[in-house]
Amino acid sequence: MWQPELEAAAPEALATLQVQRLRDLVKRLFHRVPFYRAAITALDIHPRDISGPADLRNLPQTTRADLREQYPFGLLAIPAQRVVRLHATSGTRGKPTLVACSSGDLNTWADLCARMLVAAGCRRGDVWYVASGYGLFTGGLGAHYGAERVGAAVVPASSGNSIRLLQLMQDVPPAGIHCIPSYMLRLAEVAAAAGVEPRRLGLRYGSFGGETWAEPLRRRIEETFGLRAHDVYGLSECLGPGVAYECEARQGLHLSEDHFLAEIVDPISGAPVPEGREGELVLTSLTKVAMPLLRYRTGDLTRLIPGRCSCGRTLRRLARISGRADDMLTIRGVNLFPAEVERVLLQFPELSARHRLVVDRIGPMDTLAIETELAAPAPAAAAEPGGLAERVQEHLRAELGLTAAIHLLPPGMLPRQEGKAVRVVDRRPRP
Repeated sequence: MWQPELEAAAPEALATLQVQRLRDLVKRLFHRVPFYRAAITALDIHPRDISGPADLRNLPQTTRADLREQYPFGLLAIPAQRVVRLHATSGTRGKPTLVACSSGDLNTWADLCARMLVAAGCRRGDVWYVASGYGLFTGGLGAHYGAERVGAAVVPASSGNSIRLLQLMQDVPPAGIHCIPSYMLRLAEVAAAAGVEPRRLGLRYGSFGGETWAEPLRRRIEETFGLRAHDVYGLSECLGPGVAYECEARQGLHLSEDHFLAEIVDPISGAPVPEGREGELVLTSLTKVAMPLLRYRTGDLTRLIPGRCSCGRTLRRLARISGRADDMLTIRGVNLFPAEVERVLLQFPELSARHRLVVDRIGPMDTLAIETELAAPAPAAAAEPGGLAERVQEHLRAELGLTAAIHLLPPGMLPRQEGKAVRVVDRRPRP
């Protein structure tokens, strides 16, 4: 552990710390952020009414729409002159939102990312490749700061030049890598084209986040590169990666509860769901200085895992993110998350992990087609694509209750991205 006194703190001590930090946070927001003062006052609440996490449900929630309406600095809790860093969300789901950090926030972030990297296997002296985007996206810089805090030798490779990265990894062998999981598929393709066996790169471990990925994709990455893959979670609005992370047991992601309070709510009503049931993750950033958020609706779907982890950490655990509330597609009355389709497709070794869902409307009917590439080199099943397509179609029908047209494509036919993979193309007319 990077900070065992906090990661394995006695539950009573952690609870006391959370109460103190929550009360301080609400007081700060009430007195320094007009938006929150108005929202709290509208509910007939005063900071003195908050005695602990149980009172969270009485406080207002914050949405991404609120961040956009308060753009750029309406949610600042410090003078603008004290802001030392500005990041922005990707904007893949609408207008980007701005996120501000103080010097104290960056110091906290480095420790949170050090926690996640040490849990994944990073140690002082390791060569650590950061193949995630730098710049406004927080993924690359967070992993960079965390590795430097640990004492690893950081290679800030970023994303976008896979051929150069592959050559550098052969010249300077890596111990670990951080990137979005779908980028590892791209790296494997580049290695195959260059005649390089991915396992010979020497990777021992990796931390992967930034997009939803299914357990079968984890196994495929591990088999291809011979590494141990760890899931990590974060979002720019709450600093970035490092909010939660898998340990060596990989029995859920440990939430850094000394810095964040988590709730699971119904995605539609916003009301709390019973313990252990999946819902939307809501986060309160207890210690962020520049732009702390109260009960932020992340849009990510997960659940809290009961009990303690075998690793010795006492921090509560989140189940791996299963999707996003706004990712859900409704096709002929069937609710569907893209990650569910990925889980079914990856059961077939004849298929690569490259696929996309194409949703269209013919007359009054919604249609779904799944374009998926055959594995490279194409297996013998490619000679009988009809039979393979029928088996995939039957598995989708049996496991998801969904009928979809299956289009098997030769390797390399789908568009490649160095960033997050585009999994859904929705061609239905907008209302």
